[in-house]
Amino acid sequence: MRKSYLDNIRWGIIILVVIYHIIYIFNSVGVISNIGVKGIPQMDVMLYFIYPWFMACLFLVGGISARYSLQKRTGKQFAKERVKRLLVPSIAGIFILGWISGYVTNHYVDMFGGKGNLIPGFIKYLIYSLCGIGPLWFAHELFLASMILLLFRKFDKNDTLWKICKKTNMIIILLLFFAVWGSSFILNTPLITVYRNGIYIFMFLLGYYVFSHDEVQERLKKWHLPLLISAVICGITYTIYYYGDNYTTATCLQSLFTNFYLWIIILAILGCGKAWFNGTNHFTEYMNKRTFGIYVLHYPVLTISAYLLTTYLQLPMLLYYFILLIIEIMTMPLLYEIISRIPVLSFLLLGISKHSS
Repeated sequence: MRKSYLDNIRWGIIILVVIYHIIYIFNSVGVISNIGVKGIPQMDVMLYFIYPWFMACLFLVGGISARYSLQKRTGKQFAKERVKRLLVPSIAGIFILGWISGYVTNHYVDMFGGKGNLIPGFIKYLIYSLCGIGPLWFAHELFLASMILLLFRKFDKNDTLWKICKKTNMIIILLLFFAVWGSSFILNTPLITVYRNGIYIFMFLLGYYVFSHDEVQERLKKWHLPLLISAVICGITYTIYYYGDNYTTATCLQSLFTNFYLWIIILAILGCGKAWFNGTNHFTEYMNKRTFGIYVLHYPVLTISAYLLTTYLQLPMLLYYFILLIIEIMTMPLLYEIISRIPVLSFLLLGISKHSS
């Protein structure tokens, strides 16, 4: 039961992730980055506009996809597939690729307090790797959400909760905002703020139990234009209101306004996706097959490229953004095709084995 518009939303958001990171790496609002170079403050506008919702939307779409996947697989098969496609790359990627971001970061922040020459190379490699998890947190979190879902299914063997959620009407869908807001306060890890377990796991479960129903998707399609207009107004207002603040702080992420904006724009994306982007072509098929690989591979390429460009070339700041975008566009397809053809690396980094379908 594959739905093209969900695939299109997924790869579209991954493209946004790449663009987000190009701007974020030079951000001027105090968000911790691997590159100690400040960029053009006006470019940060996009960071405010997309940060509240883009990863939450991926988790919700992931939950919908999990429902369709489990209609064709047993829980055991689903878990085995998630280990291969999520857990293995999310761990192996830290030690194969993560050290690159950690190494670059050390050029701007002395991790070893001036005593790096006294630390064995292998220990430094481990520290670099653990400091360079980067976007791989998403795979960790998605794997965790998938395992929690399997527990839910064990306690609800008759699928009662999913059947009840079929009746979710538009009023209830809108009111779910309060539950989303509440989830933003729970199970957040200290220091490493990207692991917002509460809201991300909740969004995944909402995708599985509520938004996997055709009836719910049709309701969002019916209301897609009002939702889109509301989302754009909220997004512009949100960006103006918070511009200049650190948009990753708990104060911002747990605010009523942030979560209302998050919820409305996700509903709008699902509704508009269903209405306008439910087709396929060669490009969408290409992107859909390589979405996860692009996500895993793009950040190390970005960090090392940004470091080399800003260290050895004196260019107008705007050019760095454009050059990095071109580098990502040119290298990602090539890098993916190379790694996908190397058996061990394709399994460890991309979750692709010889017998993958």
